[in-house]
Amino acid sequence: MALSVEKGFRPEDFAALHPGGKLGKRFLKVEDLMHRGDEVPLVPAPAPMKDVVYEMSRKRLGITGVVEGGRLVGVVSDGDLRRLLEKDGPKIMNDTARDAMGRSPKTVARSAFATEALRIMEERKITSLFVVDADGRPEGILHLHDLWGVESI
Repeated sequence: MALSVEKGFRPEDFAALHPGGKLGKRFLKVEDLMHRGDEVPLVPAPAPMKDVVYEMSRKRLGITGVVEGGRLVGVVSDGDLRRLLEKDGPKIMNDTARDAMGRSPKTVARSAFATEALRIMEERKITSLFVVDADGRPEGILHLHDLWGVESI
């Protein structure tokens, strides 16, 4: 132990050498677990609701991001759709993604620890979290299921 301290060996260093262990999982980064590319559910803000529903169904994460100018400006979740249907019925199909979206999407940086993403999800009671760059451009998405086993110890 004394030698580890003397050499500056940190828990993160141990985790990197043993990524499958409990400590290793604690130090996973968001970028290690996020869905990327075509797996990320995204629609443009003026997209009709049928496209929103199709994207949510196709990507199977229960949510889609809404982008404008390449930046994430909102999200539409399964819960949002249910609430809109209860309120307005089938006429919501005349709306656009912009009409239906929540305008304050919760996000995380790809360099954040997965435990931080899990904390945000638990705090906000959400099941998906978009990963964005410094300019708000979507880079990926995390689902709660992607984070199983990364709880802090």
